[in-house]
Amino acid sequence: MSHEHVSNTKRIWTVFGILSLITTVEVAFGIIRPDALYMHNFLTMNLLNWLFIILTLVKAYYIVWAFMHMEGEERSLRNAVVYPLIFLVCYLLFILLTEGDYVFEVFKNSTIKWNF
Repeated sequence: MSHEHVSNTKRIWTVFGILSLITTVEVAFGIIRPDALYMHNFLTMNLLNWLFIILTLVKAYYIVWAFMHMEGEERSLRNAVVYPLIFLVCYLLFILLTEGDYVFEVFKNSTIKWNF
């Protein structure tokens, strides 16, 4: 039984294009910082930061999908890899945002001053 070599050049360029497009959108929003997103908050964080988090999660999911070859696997295996990843990233974001907000409030509203 012989196996033929299949070129993945088109797939590689497609993945590169999609990831580059998402990164370009992130950088453009970071440079422009539209007031409609930057000045409005949702859950104590501005909408622009939420946009960055969502786009970064989309890129991470697509990297797992493309480079770990998850598109060709059974659905149960894909779910077993991706769902814990999504849960842990969301949990990490929750912890970081909660603790960061607490530290900010302590320094903002107390006699302890910013010295770093």
